[in-house]
Amino acid sequence: MKKNKKSEFVKWMGPILDALRTLGGSGTPKEVSKKVAEILDVPDEILEAKLKSGVQRFHNQVCWARQYLVWEGYLDSTKRGIWTISKTGENKTIDEKEGREIFLKWVDIHTSRRKNKEDSDDDELVESIDEVESISDNNTLINLDHREELLKILRLMSWQNFEKFSLLLLRENGLTDLKLTGGSKDDGIDGVGILKVNPFVTFKVLFQCKRYGEKNPVQRQHIAEFRNSLIGRADKGIFITTSYFTADAIREASREGAQAIELVDSEKLVELIEENELGLEPIKSFKIKYEFFQQFEK
Repeated sequence: MKKNKKSEFVKWMGPILDALRTLGGSGTPKEVSKKVAEILDVPDEILEAKLKSGVQRFHNQVCWARQYLVWEGYLDSTKRGIWTISKTGENKTIDEKEGREIFLKWVDIHTSRRKNKEDSDDDELVESIDEVESISDNNTLINLDHREELLKILRLMSWQNFEKFSLLLLRENGLTDLKLTGGSKDDGIDGVGILKVNPFVTFKVLFQCKRYGEKNPVQRQHIAEFRNSLIGRADKGIFITTSYFTADAIREASREGAQAIELVDSEKLVELIEENELGLEPIKSFKIKYEFFQQFEK
């Protein structure tokens, strides 16, 4: 069977183990993805690539690679939201060839269990993984149909209404005294609010909203200009977009010695909307964890 480019996530299996060892044995999904990218010096064009839903393709692939490592017993899945290397995986190294063998092994296992479906070959399964489904940080398969539709709705809003929607989202997440600024003299600032950390500490926050299409990312200069607008006016800045941030923009937002900017791209924006159930009605379903039932097999 020829190698399908859509199964390229197998090459991240070994680097995930390396990243976790570097991080001290555990890490959040985003920390692991970031460390893998650093270790392998992953090019910006790969880091910036998106699925149709707006999900970062690289991080999605890392999450899939992690799932196979869990099935193999190299990672533990006991702590929600935290990836932890297991005793078995502490000294394990995996090259791309072995990663693909692990992948094909579990394709066979799960295919044999799908009695109500036709057999799927490697290419068909990877097509499903890469383009139809996404896997979340917490090992939950996500149907992306509602996410794609949600992003369409957001991108079709007028810029004024998107600002109002962003205001509501920020309010739902604890910011108070929020108001839109607008006008020709706002220096790129769309709104202002207060974030109360505790009874003694509050931060003044300024935010900017960009209702961009998926092919129009936020560039480094946008972040730099926004930061300049914050000087002497606020403690924190939040940049919200329906598109994504280039790798240079992300680096600029967290540049050492400069005021950090919190970034909310289309993927994070949809996640926040889901968490707050804004305009969404949740539907509960279950997915069988076959690895759990392995202990009861003969």
